Formats: sequence, structure tokens, C-alpha cells
Amino acid sequence: MNIVVTPPKASEAQAASDRVASDSLPLKDAREQVMRETGTIPTGERAGSRKVYVAGELFPDIRVPFREVAVHPSANEPPVTLYDSSGPYTDPTVAIDIKRGLPLVKSSWQLDRGDIAPVLNPRDVRPEDNGHASGKHLAPRFDTSRHKVFRGAPGRPVTQLEYARAGIITPEMEYVAIRENLRREQGVGDGVWGVEGPRHVTLADGSTVPLPHTPPPTPHTPRDGEPFGAEIPDFVTPEFVRSEIARGRAIIPHNINHPEVEPMIIGRNFLVKINANIGNSAVLSSVDDEVDKLVWATRWGADNVMDLSTGRNIHNIRDWIIRNASVPIGTVPIYQALEKVGGVAEDLTWEVYRDTLIEQAEQGVDYFTIHAGVRLPFVPLTANRVTGIVSRGGSIMAKWCLSHHKESFLYEHFEDICDIMRAYDVSFSLGDGLRPGCIADANDEAQFAELRTLGELTKVAWDHGCQVMIEGPGHVPMHKIKANMDEQLKHCHEAPFYTLGPLTTDIAPGYDHITSAIGAAMIGWFGTAMLCYVTPKEHLGLPDRQDVKDGVITYKIAAHAADLAKGHPAARLHDDALSRARFEFRWEDQFNLGLDPETARKYHDATLPKEAHKTAHFCSMCGPKFCSMKISQDIRRDAQAQNDAGGSLAEAEAEAGMAEMSAKFRAGGGEIEVKV
Repeated sequence: MNIVVTPPKASEAQAASDRVASDSLPLKDAREQVMRETGTIPTGERAGSRKVYVAGELFPDIRVPFREVAVHPSANEPPVTLYDSSGPYTDPTVAIDIKRGLPLVKSSWQLDRGDIAPVLNPRDVRPEDNGHASGKHLAPRFDTSRHKVFRGAPGRPVTQLEYARAGIITPEMEYVAIRENLRREQGVGDGVWGVEGPRHVTLADGSTVPLPHTPPPTPHTPRDGEPFGAEIPDFVTPEFVRSEIARGRAIIPHNINHPEVEPMIIGRNFLVKINANIGNSAVLSSVDDEVDKLVWATRWGADNVMDLSTGRNIHNIRDWIIRNASVPIGTVPIYQALEKVGGVAEDLTWEVYRDTLIEQAEQGVDYFTIHAGVRLPFVPLTANRVTGIVSRGGSIMAKWCLSHHKESFLYEHFEDICDIMRAYDVSFSLGDGLRPGCIADANDEAQFAELRTLGELTKVAWDHGCQVMIEGPGHVPMHKIKANMDEQLKHCHEAPFYTLGPLTTDIAPGYDHITSAIGAAMIGWFGTAMLCYVTPKEHLGLPDRQDVKDGVITYKIAAHAADLAKGHPAARLHDDALSRARFEFRWEDQFNLGLDPETARKYHDATLPKEAHKTAHFCSMCGPKFCSMKISQDIRRDAQAQNDAGGSLAEAEAEAGMAEMSAKFRAGGGEIEVKV
């Protein structure tokens, strides 16, 4: 375990110097530098921004994080508030110690009200949990002595769905409501929580309190979008969050054994979220690598992280990931279950799988991908496909079904699975095991037969009080994306849908993140709540930190594009702020308001590195004489000067003047003179 935590650079000047040095390194030295940086955890605020928190009103101990970007004083604009999933890693007041894990966000929210109780005899770690690794092949254990294991108390609500159905607003619900609003209410009204409907709300401790504020006025930014039936409010209230969860249209994935996590919400009527994939492989594994990718992914904007580990050391590495994760962590439990039986699919049993669910639930995994929709009758439907079954979990269960000629034990024991997941508030990700592996197989009967089954299982899970989201397909050409979303909404009763990045074409090896993002933006626009990226290396090799970054940034763009298309007011405010910065040549504001300030600044430095260049009214491509925005500014200034002088022509005079100038232009041979 060699991972180290690095404080932020002393100054931006030093950072610029470091960038130049790095860019000038020979290839061999540059590669060695990257290797040295792997396992280095960054801390400190992102460039040009600061970490800010908003307290709760219903629950005053809540501290909801944001990234605040102060723009140049010349803009005469307030700071821009951005969604922040980076956790305490970007809080300069928090001392990060990877070996101890992150501070606890919600250690007492449920314990104080008696809804959970300690597990007296938590499950012990067994050799098979780590693939029987030993000696130098065994990854170091995280010190879990401070991690207490809980489960739901008998007769008490446990899951966010159970609270919501009971009319109860939890701290998690107010937390995500504040988070979704991005402090927009501060500029338009007295408060956030006023809504049409109930004037009182019920809290998780059973008390009833009045709504603290009057309704805010309509936001200044008009709606401009096509939501395709989504019902995005001007402002998100805790009551709106509660009602969406109660209807099954949103989830807060938040295992009671993951108190380090900052609550977030996944749903059609909220900001589109993105998921980042990490995880050791059967080929290569390291605690340093995976924690490194986890932290960097959240720093770049990942809202959730899937630990897709295979091979050895799955349990030990997952401990390091969860205890240092400020975002929800998901897994596919059947991967680890398969390792426990030596990788032989037909040797899997319900008992092994059940034990794996309990193991991961006690660790703190927030959502499980369960491929219970892969049923025996559906497997032959894939026989004539171009690419067969590409889902790892789907192929494992398909092989088990055919080997035993039995119905899937996941399907037959689904209610037992529900009971386990409810006890810890682990959310369902109902897996799309028969999803297409190429565009030729998209939207076939195998895929839709499983989708209809997932709809049936959704109702079963809801009946057991479990939160549910539905995993969607990859490899869907553009003309079939809308139909896919419509089928999900119809058969799965509007449960949140998330997609594995529908690649709109299969001709882009090495650039799958681009073709995937095209589809992701579209399906997010049509109603998908979370986008799960495909990285450049994902189908070719093992993703590293840079690969994760490419995937995260690409999908953040896709998610933002979807929010804009749906008419989400917060998305438009962010976009417009950057547009104004670009037109006014506020280069530093452009960098800092972007998704990746560091890369934006690096590209500008490559040709205009001097400090004076950061206020120049041109870029290196156009130069000072051919900049369209500079010309536009001149036109605007001249027009304003004319208006200020009272210079306005009557319509007839204007037409006469334009006719005169047109004739003069033609008489001169139609040549354009540009004065420089």
C-alpha cells in the first residue's frame, strides 16, 4: 500500500511552471512521471473555485457541498454555483487520510431514531472472498475496526422508499433537494421550500413542522426545452423529493453501512447523473490504482462509481474503495460469487450468491446489479444474434440456466433477495443481462422480453420496500433510442432508467466514448436518469486514470446536454454564464466554469502562455484582426453610441440609405475593403 495524499500546489504560477515542464518531457520520462503519479491522491479546491456548504432548514445539521466559481468583477455578476461530487477531497479544511477513510456524513441520522440496530455477529472475511489470495498476492486489509455494521430494526422503516410512502421526509431527502437547486433560490426569493400543496411536512422522527418559507417566484431564466413528459420543477423541494421516491420514480442509493456517502438522487425529474466504472481485473489489480481512480473520477464529476472487480482481492480492495468514497458505490455481486466457485458458472448456487449479498451489504455497497431478468426461456432468443450475450452477468446466468436446464435461481429467489436488500437499504439495479452487444442486435425480442420481466420484478421489489432503478442497453443506433426509452417507461412503471451508454455505431474502437456519448445525450434527453460511461480503452484493454477521465468528462458533457434539451433551468444558467465569459474574453472565467478547468487552461497556455494573454481580446487561432466576437463587440459599441446620441432613422430613411449603399457597392465591382 503505497498511496500518498498530496496537498494542493502552492500557487497557480507554480502549477503553470509544472505544466510546462511536464509538457516538455521526453516520452519515456513522461510515462515514468505518470507511473509515479498513480496512487497520488489530490486534495484542495479545484482551480478558480472554492468549496461552500448550505445548511438544512428542516434538519439544520445538514451541510450540502457546492463548488462556487467567482467570475471577474468586470462581469458584474454573482458567483456561479456548480454541482460538486468530489466530497471532502476538495475541502482544504479536511485532513485526508486514506488509511482511516473519510469523515462520516450521516452516522446518526437513522441510529438516533431507532430505525437500525447493530449486527451482533457481522460476517467474517473468508479466504474465498479474495479469491484465495495469500502472501504477496493478498492485498492489504483496510482497518475496519471503526466500521460498525448495522441492519434495519424489526418493525421499523429502513429504506428511503418506506419513509417516503409513510409521508416522512428524511435528512437525505432535504439534502438532495438543496443539492439539486444549486442555490438558485437565493437570487429570486425568500426561500426554497414553498410549494403548492401541503403546508406542513412530517419528519423522520415523526414530528410535524410547517414549511419554513413562502413560495419563490418564477426563476428569471425561461424554460427552453422538450422534456418528453418529464415534470421538472422550477425548484426542488423536500416534499417533491419524497413524492418522487414514493412513486418509485427516483431513488437515493445509500446503504446504511456507508455513512461516508453524500446523498444524491437518481430520477427522471432531476439533474442527469453519470456513473464511473472502476475495479481490478483478473489480469491486474492494485489498491493504489483503484482508490486513485475513485478519487480522480469524483473530482472530475462522477456521481456514482461501479466497482466491477474480478479476480483476486475483491473484498479487500472494495473496503478501501467504500471507506474512501463520498459517492454511492455499486457492484455486480455475481462477479465475486463466480470467483468463489473457481470461475465455473454451473457451480454457482443460491447459497453462495446469498452469502455474497450479505458480505457486500455489510461492507456498505449502495446498489447491486442483479440479473434476475435472464430467464431460461429467453436464452434461445439470442441464438441468432451477431454478438450473442455480451453482459458478463447475463452470460453467467444464461450458462447456469442451460447447464442445469432450470429457471434462474436469481428469478426464483427474488423475494429472498429483496428481504436482504431492504434490511440494509441497498438499491436494486435490475440488470439488463440480454442487452445488445452491437447495433445489429438492438431492440430485439430477447432484450424486450427481459425488459418486460424487469417491470414485473420492479413491482415485487416495491412491494418489499426496496428502491429500484433499471439498467438499460448499450449499442443502440440513433433511430432506435427513443423506442427503447418508451418501452422502459411503459413496462417498468417509470422506475429510474440508466443506460450503459448506447453506442450509436460500432466502427469506433478506441473512440467508443464519443459514439457512446452521442447516444447517451439522446437517451438522457428522452428520460434516462443516469448515464454509465464507456471509455476509450474499455473494449480494448484495462482502463487507467486517463481513461476514466476521458469517460467522465465525455459523459458529463452528455448529461449536461440532456439537461439543456429537457429545459432544466440550472443547466441553462451554467451554460449562459460561460457563454458570456467567452464573448467578453474573460479567459480565466471560461477555464473555471468549464468541466475541466485544468485542461482548458493548458490548451490556452500552449500558444498564449503569458499572463497578459489571459486578458487579450483574441485567441491564437483568429488573432487580433479576425476575431468575430471582437468585431461583434465593436458593432455593439458603435450601435449603442448611436442610440445614446439619439441617432435613429425612420423606416423609410433607413431603406433609402441601404438602397444607396447597395448601389454604391455594385458600382464599385462588389469588392470588400477591410481596414486593419
